[in-house]
Amino acid sequence: MGSDEELYQLAARAGQALQTRGWRVALAESCTGGWVAKLLTDIAGSSRWFERGYVSYSNAAKQQALGVAGETLVAFGAVSREVVEQMATGACMAAGADLALAISGVAGPEGGTPQKPVGLVWFALARRSGPGASEQRQFAGNRDAVRRQASAHALQLLIAAAAD
Repeated sequence: MGSDEELYQLAARAGQALQTRGWRVALAESCTGGWVAKLLTDIAGSSRWFERGYVSYSNAAKQQALGVAGETLVAFGAVSREVVEQMATGACMAAGADLALAISGVAGPEGGTPQKPVGLVWFALARRSGPGASEQRQFAGNRDAVRRQASAHALQLLIAAAAD
């Protein structure tokens, strides 16, 4: 999963699902560097359902733009359930969006540890109303492959969230 055509098709499906619900989405991306926002805004008419994206690559950006607590970053690290959930909640609140998705991971080729290997990516959804969700995935391949798979999975999460 993750060819350009597959990513475009997933983005189109996500956009349709969001539009059907009348929802606006915000993104908080770290390891994908804005790739999911790019994919969504490649779809004509995306201004009807795409609110904004935050590329919060550094810990300082996560704190300043999204309200991630410094203590959380110190205690759990940027690639963690706790941080990605705060990123999603912060993006949802700051953007006034109906739904927000956050992504943080280790794309590689460096930076992995035994506890957080290259390819580990956390995802979190936050909703203006209703429960959120978070999950982790382990992707294989080089930096590009990990980022493509993470972007594809993010789009699938948006589709599923809008279908609920």
